[in-house]
Amino acid sequence: MRWHKRLAAVAATGSVALTAACGGGQVRGTQGTPAAGSASGAANATFVYVPNLDVVTDWDPSTSYSNEIIAMENIYESLTKYDPRTKKTEPRLATAWTSSGDGRTWTFTLRSGVKFHTGKPVDAAAVKASIERTTKEAGGAAYIWDSVQSIKAVDATTVQFKLKYATPLDLVASSDYGAYVYDTAAAGDLKKWFGEGHDAGSGPYTVDTWQKGRETELTLKAFDGYWGGWSGSRYKRVEFRVTPELTTASQLLQRGEVGFVQRLNPQLFAQAGGQGAQTSETPSFQNLLALFNTTSGPLKDVRLRKAVQKAIDYDGLVAALKGSGVKAGGLVPEGLLGHTAGREPVQDLAGAESLLKEAGYGRGGKELTLTMTYAQGDGDQQLLATLLGSALDKLNVRLEAKPLQWNTQWDQGKSPDPAKRQDIFVMYWYPDYADAYSWFVNVFRSSDKPSFNLSYLKDAQVDSEIDKLPSLTATDKGAAEKAYADLQTRLIDDQAAVAVLFTQNYQRAYAKGIQGYTDNPAYPNVVFVRDLTAGA
Repeated sequence: MRWHKRLAAVAATGSVALTAACGGGQVRGTQGTPAAGSASGAANATFVYVPNLDVVTDWDPSTSYSNEIIAMENIYESLTKYDPRTKKTEPRLATAWTSSGDGRTWTFTLRSGVKFHTGKPVDAAAVKASIERTTKEAGGAAYIWDSVQSIKAVDATTVQFKLKYATPLDLVASSDYGAYVYDTAAAGDLKKWFGEGHDAGSGPYTVDTWQKGRETELTLKAFDGYWGGWSGSRYKRVEFRVTPELTTASQLLQRGEVGFVQRLNPQLFAQAGGQGAQTSETPSFQNLLALFNTTSGPLKDVRLRKAVQKAIDYDGLVAALKGSGVKAGGLVPEGLLGHTAGREPVQDLAGAESLLKEAGYGRGGKELTLTMTYAQGDGDQQLLATLLGSALDKLNVRLEAKPLQWNTQWDQGKSPDPAKRQDIFVMYWYPDYADAYSWFVNVFRSSDKPSFNLSYLKDAQVDSEIDKLPSLTATDKGAAEKAYADLQTRLIDDQAAVAVLFTQNYQRAYAKGIQGYTDNPAYPNVVFVRDLTAGA
């Protein structure tokens, strides 16, 4: 939802951004400990993760909505967790749950004996307080709890939710943002306390050091009182290093100084396996969107929006990604309810030329210039800009594509002055929980002050259909499938508010000694480090 979250975390996964600059005199937190994957002293091994950009943008678990997910999912826990193999939720802090026939009453049974890092018990009262504070703060992904009317701590291990309308609350409770359970009584001024780098989670790791601006920005240490225990050769320490150069990240992996590289470009990824690393390629729930300005500028003419859609070289873009992306079948990635087969877009320059001509533009018509903003430093988005600019040039349309830092791009997109906004806004999106609702409610529902609805679409019928999605998902999956298909037809084909450029494949490279790694697309870029073991 991502830059609030959405983009900070989202653009962070661009293919050219892995991180790190070597800081002069930087003291690494792993001094004196074995590197990731080392055999000797495996019980004390450090797992070193190389991400890009800042690791932490918001320490408050109620409002966190960005890059820090990679650490937060190891510090905090939610009631449930999504399993991509079964496409169902599994126990986390809750061991069991039931829902009423109408989907409006949900009861969760909590795991006994769990403690927060503060030493206080994780009980029903703590769950109730966490979710109520998150909804009161109303930031990040707090909207996931919009269906909740009331929460009751029935007893220490039983918490009951009464809903305003049917919702798949077990899925909601597995969200990668906004669903964390935490100790709301950890400090008097909780917001300030979190901001200083403290945590109040129940997860396997707790914060050890946080040094903003350092190469090793964040280190975590094992929480000795973790309910799951620490048997076997598990990693007891985690480092998150900022490393902006892809080649540097690759070299650090080869030298055994880091254990996990979130993303490499196609060349370096192809080389990694031959240089002694393990690699994995996993379909994701993350896609790249081009949002078209439907209310101001030249693209308020739907014919021009459709022309741009048709001008995009989708096949050329995916071919150049060399396995790190696949053609998208609509807004909803494969693996989620709402995915519609057969929606893969194709370039149609003749169709684009015809629409331009009808609107008075193109060859022999009026001059047309379009502005596009995209994430600075993201090679995939730069490639889109190059390919689209070339295609439009053949149609006598000029594309002014501007790479911008995320906050700058987002601020321009949200400008209250329509004249300052762009014609095309490029950004990644992935769901807050394993459900397609996130794309529709965040990116396409009407909003007086745009946040992520950067096509600025205002359509009462679309809004009405979006609002029905949670109930349909909870009570009638067949009807939900149809609703998602109909909405995609309206948004992509009829309104031409968006072009879905591709869906990412997550390509990871990691040390030979790391055992047990699997990618979970419901938690983008997260490594659940306690699930791993350190081998030779």
